[in-house]
Amino acid sequence: MDFESLRTTVLDFVRDHQAWAPVITGIIAFCESLAVLSLLVPATVILIGIGALIGSGAIPFLPVMVGAAIGAILGDWVSYEVGRYYKDGAKRMWPLGRYPEMVQKGEAFCQRWGAWAIVVGRFIGPARAVVPLIAGVALLPRLPFWLANVSSAFLWAFVWLAPGAGLIDWLRRA
Repeated sequence: MDFESLRTTVLDFVRDHQAWAPVITGIIAFCESLAVLSLLVPATVILIGIGALIGSGAIPFLPVMVGAAIGAILGDWVSYEVGRYYKDGAKRMWPLGRYPEMVQKGEAFCQRWGAWAIVVGRFIGPARAVVPLIAGVALLPRLPFWLANVSSAFLWAFVWLAPGAGLIDWLRRA
């Protein structure tokens, strides 16, 4: 199944089963935030599409946004814990083992910015799923990680869902 077929299938399912929208959005956000899975799921376009479904008035915004945030939190948490568990061994695992220069840049980024790297990384496409893993490898303390992870996940979910949900139209009218 190609990305376009996956996107269409998921959006059709959400449209037909609106009560499942928060759960499905959470799963998509989890896939987007998990280190390796993020490469296989076209989550960004699906999230924007779900935002458009919200904008049509069929699906409530807040439960879907919370679902997306929870999925993103869990995906980053799993990536972080994998990094903490495997430490330097995670750098040799696929796909990180194929891109040692990217890992070095990620480590420098995490060491320089600490927990802020999680917040900033969440909004940078390729870094979104890798920064938490590298933060775990770099042994970023758990409390700063969790604070950054939770706060940025809710902001991230809002940013991806709100435009399609009608934020742009609302701002034009305001």
